[in-house]
Amino acid sequence: MGSEARKRARERLKEQRAKERKAAARRRNLIVVGVAAAVIVLIVGIGYAVLNSDRDEGYTGPLAAQTLQEDGSVVMAQEGARAPVVEVYADYQCPACRQFELTNGGLLKERAAQGEAIVHFRPVSIFAQQQVPISSNSLRGGAAARIAADHGVFVQYNDVLFENQPTEGREGFSTEQLREWFAGLDTSAAQQEEFDARLEEEAAVVTEFTEEFLPALTEDAVAQIGQETLGTMVLSDLLAWGADNGHDPGFLEGTYTGELIDATGAAYTRYSGDSAFRGTPSVYINGVLLDNNTAMTVRGLSEAIASADPGKVETQPLADGGEAQ
Repeated sequence: MGSEARKRARERLKEQRAKERKAAARRRNLIVVGVAAAVIVLIVGIGYAVLNSDRDEGYTGPLAAQTLQEDGSVVMAQEGARAPVVEVYADYQCPACRQFELTNGGLLKERAAQGEAIVHFRPVSIFAQQQVPISSNSLRGGAAARIAADHGVFVQYNDVLFENQPTEGREGFSTEQLREWFAGLDTSAAQQEEFDARLEEEAAVVTEFTEEFLPALTEDAVAQIGQETLGTMVLSDLLAWGADNGHDPGFLEGTYTGELIDATGAAYTRYSGDSAFRGTPSVYINGVLLDNNTAMTVRGLSEAIASADPGKVETQPLADGGEAQ
C-alpha cells in the first residue's frame, strides 16, 4: 500500500472513530433523558395518586331530610339524629369551596344519611364587595341556591353550582344557566315557574347592588371615612354606615340577596378566638373551627366527625317552609 493510500485509510479510520464517539454520546444522552423522564413520570404519578387517594368516590344513596332554617341556611340530617353538627360556610364563587365540595361533599351526604352527622349548610358571599363579575357571580349563585331551598332541592342544586363554578374574574351563573340547572332536577313545572320568577327578581337586585348601589356607597365612604377605615369594615358594617349617611339599603329587605349578605355579616360575629370566621370554606364541628388539613381531606374530616360528641343546631326551622317574606 502506497503512502497516499495509507493516508486515506488513516483518515477514514479517524472519521469512523469520530462517528462512533458521537453515537456513543447520543446513546448516553438518551439514557439520561429517559431516566429523568421516568423519574418525572414516577413523581407526577405518585403525586396524582396521593391527591386522588384522599377524594371520596361520591355518594349516590338517598339523602337525609333537608330542612330550611329561618336565616336561609339548610340542615341535612336524619330525623331525631343525635350526632356532631358540621357547619359548612361556602361562597359559590370560591375555588377552595369547590375543592372542598369535590373532596368531601359525598362524605357529608353519607354521614348525614347514616345518622352520624348533622350537616348545616351556611351559604355566604365573602366576595360581595369585590368588582363585578366576581361579586355578581357570588350573589346570584347564593340567591339561586336559596330559591332552590324553597323547593327542597338545596343540596342537589348546591352540587350543580359547584360543578359549574365560573372561573374567577369571568362572568358566570347567568339567569339562563341557573334556570336550566334547576330544570335538570326532580322538580315540577309549577316549581320551575316559581323558581324562574324569583330568580329574575333576585338577579335585578344583584345588578342594582353591585353596579349602582355599592360603587356609590364605597366612593362616598372612602371620601368621608378613608380607605384605611373602610378596609376594617365588613359589608354589613358598611351598609349600616351607609344607612346613616344617605345610602338607603331598603331595596335589599325581603330579598334573598339581602339575606345572604346578612348571613355573611352574622358569620363574622358568631364565633371568636381561634374559631373566628375569616373566610371560606370554613368548616366547624360543634362550633369549633377545623384547620385546613382536617377539613380539606376525607380522612381528616371523617376522623373529626367520628371523634366528636353530639351537637346542637343553633338555628330554627322556617315555620312554613316558605320564602323570606
